[in-house]
Amino acid sequence: MSDLVVRIKVIPKSPKNEIVGAMADGTLKVRIAAVAEKGKANAELIGFLAKHYGVARADVEIMTGETSQLKQVRIRGALR
Repeated sequence: MSDLVVRIKVIPKSPKNEIVGAMADGTLKVRIAAVAEKGKANAELIGFLAKHYGVARADVEIMTGETSQLKQVRIRGALR
């Protein structure tokens, strides 16, 4: 197992949490139900990615883009 670093475009206030595809540059598009205020969407994104990749929440880290729709996220121990 190794670290996986992915670029993600977050679409907040969606009907449900889901990965909806990839952009031309490989950036994943992820819909998140939470609103983008006070870190709610980031917290829900971390929980969603942890569950999706089968790792603990503590193993998901937003490296860049804390306040942006475009984020770079490290997932420790993820099976690609």
